[in-house]
Amino acid sequence: MENATGPCGEERPREVQETTVTEGAAKIVFPSANEVFYNPVQEFNRDLTCAVITEFARIQLGAKGIQIKVPGEKDTQKVIVDLSDQEEKKVELKESENLASRDQHRTAAVGEICEEGLHVLEGLAASGLRSIRFALEVPGLRSVVANDASAPAVDLICQNVQLNGVAHLVQPSQADARMLMYQHQKVSERFDVIDLDPYGSPARFLDAAVQAVSEGGLLCVTCTDMAVLTGKSKETCYSKYGAMALKSRACHEMALRIVLHSLDLHANCYQRFVVPLLSISADFYVRVFVRVFASPAKVKASASKQALVFQCVGCGAFHLQRLAKASGVPGDRVKFSAACGPPVTPECEHCGQQHQLGGPIWAEPIHDLDFVGRVLEAVSTNPGRFNTSERIRGVLSVITEELPDVPLYYTLDQLSSTIHCSTPSLLKFRSALLHADFRVSLSHTCKNAVKTDAPASTLWDIMRCWEKEHPVKRERLSETSPAFRILSVEPRLQANFTIREDANPSSRQRRLKRFQVNPEANWGPRRRARPGGKAADEAMEERHMVLRNKRKEPPENAAQRAAWLKTVPCKRFKEGNCQRGDQCCYSHSPPARGVSADAVPDCPETSNQSPLGLGLPLSQA
Repeated sequence: MENATGPCGEERPREVQETTVTEGAAKIVFPSANEVFYNPVQEFNRDLTCAVITEFARIQLGAKGIQIKVPGEKDTQKVIVDLSDQEEKKVELKESENLASRDQHRTAAVGEICEEGLHVLEGLAASGLRSIRFALEVPGLRSVVANDASAPAVDLICQNVQLNGVAHLVQPSQADARMLMYQHQKVSERFDVIDLDPYGSPARFLDAAVQAVSEGGLLCVTCTDMAVLTGKSKETCYSKYGAMALKSRACHEMALRIVLHSLDLHANCYQRFVVPLLSISADFYVRVFVRVFASPAKVKASASKQALVFQCVGCGAFHLQRLAKASGVPGDRVKFSAACGPPVTPECEHCGQQHQLGGPIWAEPIHDLDFVGRVLEAVSTNPGRFNTSERIRGVLSVITEELPDVPLYYTLDQLSSTIHCSTPSLLKFRSALLHADFRVSLSHTCKNAVKTDAPASTLWDIMRCWEKEHPVKRERLSETSPAFRILSVEPRLQANFTIREDANPSSRQRRLKRFQVNPEANWGPRRRARPGGKAADEAMEERHMVLRNKRKEPPENAAQRAAWLKTVPCKRFKEGNCQRGDQCCYSHSPPARGVSADAVPDCPETSNQSPLGLGLPLSQA
């Protein structure tokens, strides 16, 4: 065991109850329902990660003349493209019997050690499910380090590694993920792939991660603190990611761009920069896949890749302001200087409201469409490889249709609710933009998104034309409202709502599973794993049941109020000094396990005091 405090071969005491989970090719045993973190909704995350690392391995090993063999994939040679060279084109490789016989020994299969393969680190492995799936489903691996700081989690990793027979590939490790990555800063000891999927924010791991990943290596990062990244706690977002998040309909794409900005900022400290391959917003988290390169010259361009966001608080119109600008002839020496701004007036030109300032965010493309196409092709030609292949196909198909050079987006319901009119259909609105010679696309982060290079003035002109066909009651609008000010201006553009064939995207025509509905009841991020396991979780649930609705107004009916109070444990009875006996308005039953006495109110001292502690007679309570 690497960096562990105890041997992996020791027999682990078994719990009375165990839960067995089968996902992909792996079979995992859990001692209890919540002792080690596991969320079945994250299967899409793990499936997509296996698909991405497989294509990354194909690229990296293909440059060394090694061909990977994926279960269920036809034995045909695939085109190998080095993503670091953007000018290289895909070419067809001619099949040759002599070449096949010569390179027969230069293949890598799943479950086998490839001496020139990828060195993978899962920094927060929990049960080791993800690492075991890598070993069983991803070819071309040299080793996989499954690390966790928790001793019980590492014991469970050892048990599951032995259960799946991958001890030759997966190395359990008990260490702080940051210290482990800091210990692998040397070029010869760096990891080719680092996967970080923490509970909450990964901010504290990013500095170590960008140093421990190899040149051109793959960094996979998950963030589940969406409340922070989507603008609920702007100051917390700044402290963790170095950017101010704004509440908007495009908050999920802004979250992705904030994470990419933070990654690039950490990499720049060490003369490195990131190149996004794939950025996903799904369910309750965001997930980014980036490659990390070292180049002091290219790091100078990082400031020009970031932008501030000016967003109107009234109509939601936004403008981006780059932090720096590049000047010079392409291919010659490029000079960078501070950008001039701001791009907006003190008051919004459309509704007269003020602007909020957010960012900086990553303003460059968040996907590498060539790489996304490779992953999509591999999943489409081998759909039986993953349980979530249908959803992966749908999401990646929408990503290939996104406008790569247009940051953020508007939504149809946002535009309509601003002027209080009915919502136009997606096809009609997209057709109006296409008739006006603008580009438009969807976004995988929102099903009614309008990602377009048209300015906000054009969008409001189209909405004004739509309002003329579906008028609103303007007498009900306040003269200071954004709706009144927007509709009081005549449109300069006459919108054409005739539906065009190219307005309907291909993924929509094929009825792919593009936007996942809630997969199960009470889905979402699970509670943090606890040493007490299921028993501690049950105690917390009982506490929640007792305290539920405690702060709501009690029933007005006296009988219902008395029955409601009888469900609340008496704190003084638990302390042994309640003098009211059976006449006490609170319950004298034994309190539920895990319920704190401090959570219940005091028993009234006198009979003429209100049971609610308001100092009123009972007749007035």
